[in-house]
Amino acid sequence: MSDLHELTALETAEAIRRGDVRVLDVVDHALTRAETLGARLGAFAVLTPDVARDAAAALDGAVARGEVSGPLVGVPTAIKDLTMTAGVPTGRGSVVTRGWVPEHDDDLVGLLRAAGTVSIGKTAVPEFGLPCYTEPAGAPPAVTPWDVSRSAGGSSGGAAAAVAGGVLPVAQGSDGGGSIRIPASVCGLVGIKTTRGRIPAGPAGGDPAGLSVPGPLARTVADAAALLDALCGGRSWPGEPFVPAPPPGGGYLGVARGGPGPRRRIGLSTAPPYGDLSALVGPAAGPAVVDPVCAAAAEDTAAVLASLGHVVEPVDLRLSDEAVAAFVTLWAVLALADPAAPDDEERLQPLTRLLRARGREVGPMTALGALHTVQVETRRIVAARAHLDAVLTPSVALPPRPVGWFSADGPETDFARQVAFTPWTAIANMTGEPAIGLPTGWPVLGGTTLPVGVTLRGRRGEEDLLVALGAELEAARPWAHRRPPVW
Repeated sequence: MSDLHELTALETAEAIRRGDVRVLDVVDHALTRAETLGARLGAFAVLTPDVARDAAAALDGAVARGEVSGPLVGVPTAIKDLTMTAGVPTGRGSVVTRGWVPEHDDDLVGLLRAAGTVSIGKTAVPEFGLPCYTEPAGAPPAVTPWDVSRSAGGSSGGAAAAVAGGVLPVAQGSDGGGSIRIPASVCGLVGIKTTRGRIPAGPAGGDPAGLSVPGPLARTVADAAALLDALCGGRSWPGEPFVPAPPPGGGYLGVARGGPGPRRRIGLSTAPPYGDLSALVGPAAGPAVVDPVCAAAAEDTAAVLASLGHVVEPVDLRLSDEAVAAFVTLWAVLALADPAAPDDEERLQPLTRLLRARGREVGPMTALGALHTVQVETRRIVAARAHLDAVLTPSVALPPRPVGWFSADGPETDFARQVAFTPWTAIANMTGEPAIGLPTGWPVLGGTTLPVGVTLRGRRGEEDLLVALGAELEAARPWAHRRPPVW
């Protein structure tokens, strides 16, 4: 079959279970597209064709014997290059760690394998996952399939490019400040930033602040829900330092297929949560601005929700200057998490060096103070919107950016542009709340249709509510039929 990439993840697994197609056929098809289209999109850091084909052949035997089942059996996917994968180079987007081969898997790699998915390699990331765009040194940039002159976002940019371009039906990402929702927005995908602790972070344990969490990227809400079920293993993880409520009994896929849930009360904000950031981020920052097409995507989505019977009302999401400064401080400290020998420091990219230099200037009491400020601000944010079931905002403040736009004028301007591009995303990382990015905006800019996503942020542990809202919006305004020019 030459059109296997047209199938959703769930359709692919169903075709395999029926015997219409072999796992090996599906994996070969994905590898062929990865070697051609994936290279054009900058989607992969490493491909592992031999390992993938061996796993596919073994699965074909298990399917024939009736030993395996499940909604994602035989579905090709890939692992983000920040995620430890035993025996597979995990370069973390940097020339100084390129070629590092871990001895152990992160827990989620085993969970994806147990669900019957087949990884074909590692998806591209920016250096150490720090920027909101994916342009690693010595490798092609990850670009959105909707306009290959524009960035696929980051840090899950390679994963998003692969899924949006029809190389893979689903892929795992991670989100420490918007790194799933940003690529979902600029690539026209569904992306779920999970509740802190929803997916196990072992054995390494994740970042100490709990900002970064794994989650799915997919073209449909149902596919994203199925991958989320696989990633969390259908249960909570009591060994984790953060333990949310258990997943729903029928799984997130059951929620996505279950039809509309109760009518909800949703807050809407299209205003940036801060004003002029020059004093906090640097002189290159300036006032926050939201492009009209991004605001319109959220406003149009709000109108659809209201037409479906939900109550939508304005909400003020403004952050204190102290909260913004605390997140910036923590981000600089976390930039030091990847060790680099003194001789290697100059080989790092300019933005990485800038953030690490700032991180070294942070004393232990300042770092602890930043953590405390985030906790205090979290309480305020959650209390202020306790009467709402979810909050709706644009995912990003600007349409997809041209490749090189962030870094063109030096690292200080680079960081300031990233903050301006992503004014809302870090809120969910501070609070630990879940959020779902949805591709509801499709403006035509300069003669090209570009995706502009929106985000619904919910209460901790309530991914099921967000999945239900996402499925309802998808049914009202379908997007899965859209295909980028490279398809």
